Formats: sequence, structure tokens, C-alpha cells
Amino acid sequence: MIKNKNRSYYFGASDTKYVIGNWETKSFEKWWLEKLNLYQNNYTNEAMITGTIFEHKILDSLEIPKLKKDKQIKKRKLRLRVNLDGNTKSCIYEVKTYNLEKGFNLSKAYIQQVQIQMYITKIKRSYIVAYGLKREDYKNYFNEIDKERINYHKIEYDNNFIENEYLPKLKYLSKCLKKGTHPKIIELKDNK
Repeated sequence: MIKNKNRSYYFGASDTKYVIGNWETKSFEKWWLEKLNLYQNNYTNEAMITGTIFEHKILDSLEIPKLKKDKQIKKRKLRLRVNLDGNTKSCIYEVKTYNLEKGFNLSKAYIQQVQIQMYITKIKRSYIVAYGLKREDYKNYFNEIDKERINYHKIEYDNNFIENEYLPKLKYLSKCLKKGTHPKIIELKDNK
């Protein structure tokens, strides 16, 4: 559960889609302004609020010995700050809630988020823990966790993605962030 909502001056694991994505879009522009602390995104919705409220309850229901919650790790040189939902010394547990009626989509963005968590922690075992919410869960945050609605999705570490796609772009973006300049894809190619 993230306590500090300010996302400026650091890149998080959930920012991966922007780090490796198209830098010439309006959504990238807004995201970059947020990183420079020139724009603040305060968007929230019922699904986000409910997911946050249920996160600890879901982790507690897993009954995993020595499970830590809400760990934050920084790699200052790369301006990388990663928040873990839950972890032990040997495994990461990233919680995702979804509308049970619609089903769960194991998105590329979720997988990439966990890749970054594994990279920064050096923990190479991880699961996305998906929990399906019913309509009544969105109105009653005191509902008990139904273990039948928990699904585990094992995520394998992809060293090729980290080393060849993610890190070169992250290193360049961190330089731009420190200088307060806008990244240019042409400069990234020249930087290699």
C-alpha cells in the first residue's frame, strides 16, 4: 500500500510501460511532467480504492510465514524506486484485484512491473496474486477474503528484457530526469 502518492523524481516498477514505450505521445508527456514535478496526477476510481483497501487483507489470507508488506527499495543512481506489496526473502507477491464478472487479464504491464521488482530485489521467484472482487466488495470493505477467488500467476525472470530493453532506456531517462530535460529517442540511439 503506497503511502506517499508523489511520484516525481523517481521511476517506479509500474512506470515500465512508459520507460520502454513510445516517448512521443500525450500520455508520455503528462507522465514526464509528473516525473519532473510539474504536473500531479490525482486520478482515482472506485476499483483503485477498493484494490488498495483489500491488498493487506489478501496478503494476510495467504498465511505465508515471514511475509513482509509494503517494502520500498531505491536505486538512487537510476532514480528507481520500487514498492513491493508483499515479499519473503525468496519470493515476491504482487496483488492485483479485478472485477470477478469480467475475469482477470494477466497484462504485459503487470508482468513487466514484476520483472522490475525481481531486478531490483534480486529475488527471482514471484507471483501475481489475483483476487476477483464481487459487486458487494466495492461497497463493503469489511467483507472477508474468499480464498476460492485467489489465483496465482508465476512470473519468470526475463534477463534479456531487463538488460537489452529496460536498462538502456532507464539509464538514459534517469540522466534526462537529473538534467530536467525532455528525452529524445534520437539521443538514446546516440547514447548507446
